[in-house]
Amino acid sequence: MSNTNKTLILALLAAIAVGCGYSKPAPTPNPNISTLNPSSASAGGAQFQLEVDGVNFAANAYVTFNGTREGTTFVNSGKLTAMIPASAIANTGSVPVTVTNPGSSGGGGGGYGGGGGGTGSVTSAAVNFTIN
Repeated sequence: MSNTNKTLILALLAAIAVGCGYSKPAPTPNPNISTLNPSSASAGGAQFQLEVDGVNFAANAYVTFNGTREGTTFVNSGKLTAMIPASAIANTGSVPVTVTNPGSSGGGGGGYGGGGGGTGSVTSAAVNFTIN
C-alpha cells in the first residue's frame, strides 16, 4: 500500500471520528446555599414557605428538608422556594437543608455505538434550619 493510500485512509478515519455526532455534556453546576429565609420556625407551627438563596441553582433543582424532598419552585439561579409542611417542624432541633441539581440523562450516540452519557446529580453542602 502506498503512502498516499495510507494517508487517505487515516484522513478518512479522522473525519469519521470527528463527525460521529458525540459531544460530552456540560457538567452539572454545584449549587451553594448562602441563606435560608426564615432560618428558624417554632415547633408545632403551621406549614410555611422556605426561601433558599444561593448560587448555581438549576431550573429543575429541588430542596431537601431534613432528608425529605419538598415541592420546589425555581425563581432564578440564585433563589428557590419550597413549601415545608407542618409535620416537618413538629419537633425541636436542627435539621439539614440542601439543594440538588439533578443530572442530565445522556443523549443518543452518533450512530457508531456511542451512548451519550449524562452528568450526575450534585447536592449542596447542608445548611442547618432551627426548629425552636
